[in-house]
Amino acid sequence: MKNLEDVIALIPELHREDLDRWMRDALVEAAEEAGTSIFSETQFARVRLICTLRYDMDVEEETLPVVLDLLDQLHDTRQRLHTLSQAVLAQDEEVRAAVLEVLAQARRTRNS
Repeated sequence: MKNLEDVIALIPELHREDLDRWMRDALVEAAEEAGTSIFSETQFARVRLICTLRYDMDVEEETLPVVLDLLDQLHDTRQRLHTLSQAVLAQDEEVRAAVLEVLAQARRTRNS
C-alpha cells in the first residue's frame, strides 16, 4: 500500500494533476485512509501503466479509458483461462484426455 505522496515520489514523470484527473475519471481507484488516498499494489501498477501509455507511448487522454478497458478484459480472460486450466489439471487422466481432444479438434476445424 502506498499513499499519494509515495506514488508521486516513486514515479518521477507523474504529474499530480494527471493523477487527480485519473482518479476523478475512475481510471485509478484509491481508498481513503486518515484523509489521504491509499493505493493498493494493483492500483499502483495501474498508475505506472497509465504513465507508460500516456507519457511514453503518447496515448491520447481521451483514448485511455478504451485502452484500459481492453487491457482489463485481456487480464480477466487470462485469469479465467488460468482457472480453467487448473480445473482441467485437477481432473483424472480420462477427462484431461477428452478435453485435449476437443481442443485439438477445434484447432483443426479453425485451420481448415
